[in-house]
Amino acid sequence: MTVRPHGPPPHNRPSPPSAKAPEGACDTHIHMLAAPDEFPLWDSRVEDPAPGPRFDDWLALYRAHLDTLGMTRGVIVQSIFYGTNNDITIKTLRRMGPGFKGICLVTDQVTDAELDHLAENNIAGLRLNYVHGGVLSWDGVRAMAPRLADRGLHIQMLMNTHKHMAKIAADVAALPVPVCFDHIGWPDLSAGPSEPGFQTLCNLLSEGKAWVKLSGIYRLCKAPYTDADAHVAALVAANPKRCLWGSDWPHIMLADAQMPDAGSLLDAFYRAVPDPNLQKRILINNPARLYRF
Repeated sequence: MTVRPHGPPPHNRPSPPSAKAPEGACDTHIHMLAAPDEFPLWDSRVEDPAPGPRFDDWLALYRAHLDTLGMTRGVIVQSIFYGTNNDITIKTLRRMGPGFKGICLVTDQVTDAELDHLAENNIAGLRLNYVHGGVLSWDGVRAMAPRLADRGLHIQMLMNTHKHMAKIAADVAALPVPVCFDHIGWPDLSAGPSEPGFQTLCNLLSEGKAWVKLSGIYRLCKAPYTDADAHVAALVAANPKRCLWGSDWPHIMLADAQMPDAGSLLDAFYRAVPDPNLQKRILINNPARLYRF
């Protein structure tokens, strides 16, 4: 039997941000978890969920998270903990109701029937992970893109701009479906916003060829996360109509990162994007457009 480390327990409720998000705001990146006996875990996972909370407990924690931040919409991203068994994400969407969409995991061999099932259950897109590994390849994405377009699905991708962007940028621009990059492209902050891969992401944004989530900055630097401000500001300057915000709650697979507080993460967004009109666009209008709320 493989013994894996457990993820850290979540905060019961984040600290209140300096200002609650405006009505209709969306946290576009969270993961839902459960007790190990409630949903089957993927055999190749490197970590187990935090012990203790059951699915209903996690839902209660999520609702407290949303209430504290002032968010009324959300996007549930399937955790690699559960592999391609997307039942936990679909059940969460059913329990949360209108205003919530999902991002799921599939393999290169996904069938039309499986895609139809996902699309019929408020799934908005599929995730590809170049940072932690995963179950879907870039070749698979390119091959299935027309089928995704037929169903109104998009691609969400976690990669490193300084490692991967040069290889995929031309494909991103040509795909018939939107591509949304997680965690500000997970760049090398020490290289600055002028690093070529990060600049390529900015160019794709400015051309309307990609989306980006202003999320996961706690994985790149320590609180109060000022080291990420220049990168966040550069992405917003490239195209504020293609930026989204997400908390990445409940902050699984931390590795060397410190457990963040979601209220502080929202305040870091306010600091890096001080214009209230841009804040509303990123928190309300942009997710409504991409996820079709």
